[in-house]
Amino acid sequence: MKDFEIVYEYVNVSASDALETFIKDKLATIKNRYDFVIRADVFLKLDNKDIGSQHHCGIRLSAPGPRIYASSDESDFEQAISETIRDLKDQLEKRKAKMSNY
Repeated sequence: MKDFEIVYEYVNVSASDALETFIKDKLATIKNRYDFVIRADVFLKLDNKDIGSQHHCGIRLSAPGPRIYASSDESDFEQAISETIRDLKDQLEKRKAKMSNY
């Protein structure tokens, strides 16, 4: 993806090429549809609690205007990433609609 930077940050979990590829593929759909997005900061965190592991994914997008952020806690990283991407797409649709009004 040209001119699109993805920065990964891991907390309590090792870096994973498979997860980074999964995230890159998911973010490609965002970049293709919303070309005004220039950067994504991806935060992956594993919380080990008494009730089981919680996989947390947070993604912050840099675009014109305020940054866009979404996060999700799920039973595995793939679900958390997918849910977070869905939330981001909803926010991006609203941003795109506002941008087209001006």
